[in-house]
Amino acid sequence: MSTKHRNQGGTGLDVDDAVRALLLLMPRMIGRVKRLPVPPELQSLALGPRHLSLLSYLLFDGPMTVNELAARLEVAPTTVSLMVSELSRKDILERREDDNDRRRRIVSIAEPNRTAIHDWLARGATAWQRALEPLTPAERQMVIDTLHAYQQAVETSDDASAGDNG
Repeated sequence: MSTKHRNQGGTGLDVDDAVRALLLLMPRMIGRVKRLPVPPELQSLALGPRHLSLLSYLLFDGPMTVNELAARLEVAPTTVSLMVSELSRKDILERREDDNDRRRRIVSIAEPNRTAIHDWLARGATAWQRALEPLTPAERQMVIDTLHAYQQAVETSDDASAGDNG
């Protein structure tokens, strides 16, 4: 396997070489993630990518309100409420009253599915931990910022293309 992606001798890659490396790497990463098997007990539930972030927050950060989930997912509370309702009907999530404020509902992963969801999502978290652990906090932030910038650039490009077709 090529080690051209590594910063050898402190020289790094120019932008074109970095783009080439990422164009090869991204499909491999995405392909590998897509091959992660959904646990048998979850296969019939038709969980999509939009559910993974929500489940990850609840798994790793614990129960929270719809508004807290919406803030973390950077979507409207109504969107999260619809997702929570859908996943509650499938017995993946449960909602209960907040002991401190009965008007609020706390969302959590339903206990019968907790282990399967943990086993499924923990692989990705463990891989990210291994990849990010040797980096400094500033380098970790740069990785996150770069991925966000890439996402925004792709969305901007998609928006521009949609405008050209309309």
